[in-house]
Amino acid sequence: MPPAAPSPIMRRRRLGIELRSLREAAGLTGDQVIERIGWASASKLSRLENGRSRPDPQDVGVLLDLYGADAALREELLGITGGAGDMRGWLKNFPVMTQQQRSWAELEAGCAEISEYNPVLVPGLLQTAGYAQVRILSARQVSEGAGEPDLAEEPETEVQARLARQLLLTREPHAPSYTAVLEEAALGRRAGPPEVLHEQLVQLCELAQLPNVTLHLLPRDTQIGDWYLPPTAFSLYRFADPLDPETLAIEGGFKDVMSTESITLNRYKVVFEWLCTAALDASDTLSWLIEATGRPTGATPPSTVAFGPATAPTQRRRDSGRLTDR
Repeated sequence: MPPAAPSPIMRRRRLGIELRSLREAAGLTGDQVIERIGWASASKLSRLENGRSRPDPQDVGVLLDLYGADAALREELLGITGGAGDMRGWLKNFPVMTQQQRSWAELEAGCAEISEYNPVLVPGLLQTAGYAQVRILSARQVSEGAGEPDLAEEPETEVQARLARQLLLTREPHAPSYTAVLEEAALGRRAGPPEVLHEQLVQLCELAQLPNVTLHLLPRDTQIGDWYLPPTAFSLYRFADPLDPETLAIEGGFKDVMSTESITLNRYKVVFEWLCTAALDASDTLSWLIEATGRPTGATPPSTVAFGPATAPTQRRRDSGRLTDR
């Protein structure tokens, strides 16, 4: 894996933020811009500013002329434009990739720091091939039960694409700092066959010893903050380029949501801090994992609740954005 490089999706978002800022500094509305440059669709500018479309260098150049961008900024943004459209070159970094995994790989590329929590699963970047296959096949059973058409990608191809994403944890010399909070339930008997779970535990032991990986196990009976219950899986991404916006990904059962809004990001940063405080530290987590690999396959690990609850101050919780269950 080559050194970290910003992904096309982050280049598009960065470009969109810059273009919107320039438009607002010029005192122009979106409708005024469309009228002056003669674009047929108002949605074209909106897609550019929201990072939802592949930018055309000529279109970006026209906007920069209208906004009066200086030569240095023009050169920088046109360079970003080139990176935002180079999907083919970027995908050469991956031996196998599928559409389903591409959006996650795009988000992870160029990261300096990744923080993840999942209430029921081992995060994708940590999964073995066997664990990933169980998860992918189980999701397909739901789709089939709902009468949806067959998915284009074969399960094995989807597994290999997920494993391709994991290369960023060991890439040299720019592997991101990775922290995950693992729920004890994700490693219980409901998660998969005994041999699959044992293999997953062994891999987690190995990953926990990487210098850039920190794992925290959250025992199933441990109190989080002032009886806080995280409602969903989420991931936080900070990028090597400080001008690329930090991003939150909220993983749902059937649909994922991404946000760069600072208020929302800060709420989830507080939650992740609570999770890390409540969970076992990295050393105790590694000890737990090593012990778990030595148990008979299929045995249920005892819940480690002797470490006590972590209680968040009431004032801090109120100031974090009124996190509530819905």
